[in-house]
Amino acid sequence: MANQSAELDRVFHSLADSTRRAVVERLGAGPASTTELARPFDMALPSFMQHLAVLERDGLVASHKRGRVRTFELVVEPLVHEERWMVAQRRTWERRLDQLDAYLAERGEWR
Repeated sequence: MANQSAELDRVFHSLADSTRRAVVERLGAGPASTTELARPFDMALPSFMQHLAVLERDGLVASHKRGRVRTFELVVEPLVHEERWMVAQRRTWERRLDQLDAYLAERGEWR
């Protein structure tokens, strides 16, 4: 459980930044070079590369280098784990809210 929690923490940390979320979205369409990924952003390349380093460290992207070109690709597994966690949370809260709705309706305080 602690390992799953640490993995979720890393994924949420990576996705907390809008630049990194945009990179993840772009990589959902397929692999891309550093230059291609950096093009839409108004920041220095070293700053952008720090975002890529965070994504790679947190396991959301993988890279390989061929010659002078580094290419990144999305690693889907951490996002699948995050999605499962979010679905479980949603089910829990929907059940709790349904119980609250029923309780309030029973007391005549709702609807």
